[in-house]
Amino acid sequence: MSARLPPLRVLAPVLFAALCAAGLIAVLLWQAMHARAIISRALQQAASEQQDPLALDEPWAETADPRDAALAAIRAGDVAALDGDWKTAERHYQRAVDARGGLPALRKLTQAQLQRRDYGAVRDNIRRLSLAGAKEEDLLLLNALLLLRTGELLQAETLLRDAPASPQREYGHALLAIIQGNHESARPALQQAQEGWDPAIRSSSRTLLAAYEEFALFPDSPNIHLVALLSRALAQAQECELALPLLSQVTQVQDDYRDAWTVQGYCEYVTGRLAEALASLERAYGLDPEKAEIQYLLGKTLAAQGDHPRAVTFFQYALKNGFEPSADVRRALGAAALAAGDGPLALEQYSALATAEGASIDDVERFVRAALQLSLPEEAYAQAQKTLTRWPDEPRSHLLAGITAAQTGRKDDARKALEKALELDPGLAAAREALGGL
Repeated sequence: MSARLPPLRVLAPVLFAALCAAGLIAVLLWQAMHARAIISRALQQAASEQQDPLALDEPWAETADPRDAALAAIRAGDVAALDGDWKTAERHYQRAVDARGGLPALRKLTQAQLQRRDYGAVRDNIRRLSLAGAKEEDLLLLNALLLLRTGELLQAETLLRDAPASPQREYGHALLAIIQGNHESARPALQQAQEGWDPAIRSSSRTLLAAYEEFALFPDSPNIHLVALLSRALAQAQECELALPLLSQVTQVQDDYRDAWTVQGYCEYVTGRLAEALASLERAYGLDPEKAEIQYLLGKTLAAQGDHPRAVTFFQYALKNGFEPSADVRRALGAAALAAGDGPLALEQYSALATAEGASIDDVERFVRAALQLSLPEEAYAQAQKTLTRWPDEPRSHLLAGITAAQTGRKDDARKALEKALELDPGLAAAREALGGL
């Protein structure tokens, strides 16, 4: 990873000692460096945790309003969860809980801890949810999922049998039936579960039913194909821990089942079994070296292991072979390239993201952070200026413009932009801090 500036509290005394004969110069240098110190802290925080240094885990646009902070943290956690990064998702959900996000934040945190197999924390949070007034049927499903994941199938069956009727109970029954291979019971339970009010249960039930419907199109297919389809559906429904034993059955029977190895590798990746994930995905890659999804997952696994140069190679393969959405692989390639010390390749990816039709301000912020880290402040400033046209009422646009203006010596422009950011969002802590340093 490329070198980063030390925090101001370390840098300032060194500069003062070296330039004590030119105090005025030291003051001016301090002012020029202060905005960069904000960036440096965020980058160093990420590096210390071996995370993507451009991930928005410590966003510049963090607000002081706890309600907004909780919602922003939940959103960031959901984005990480969709990418299978449950470690990052858990950290965001914990921030949401700490920001008084209430039952929604605590439920999200519990789900992330289930995915990460932190079952002690899950039990504690189920008790907290109960005390906070969570619905009994939601608590039922959480307890059932915990029992299913820990292999306590008889206890899960008893718990579900004795519970009042609800979509959550039916969904739990369906999962238990799938694990046991009782498909005649699983399908009607899923059909009842998808009629409930909970959107997540409805969506997961439809996903699992679709696997049965796909299998029905090929009546002569062996049963192992149904198990593979259900395993994939369980992975899509964020039930990888339940899918893994089924996938093991498939690969033991048919060692050249590419899709089973791919889903197994994905599930091992999202549950933190990185060595196993690498072995499974390398097996899938050996069966089909041109499959973009396999290449992308290999890149993700290698990056999580810290092997950024090899991760870059596989992300480039995936991009070349048409992985979609291409924005996902570009973000991953940019982060891996930056970590591997290939600044130009990283900036190329973030530039493509920032200038693409439908780009988000998050993508622009990634480019700005990368350009500043690579000592390209004018490029960062030019890109930040474009956000003012695209998102004129977005506080972060003015924050980016202010920080980059300060980096390029445009002090008056920086002050104007940062004051506008605070006018749009008085709780924008990074803007207030940067303004105070001008």
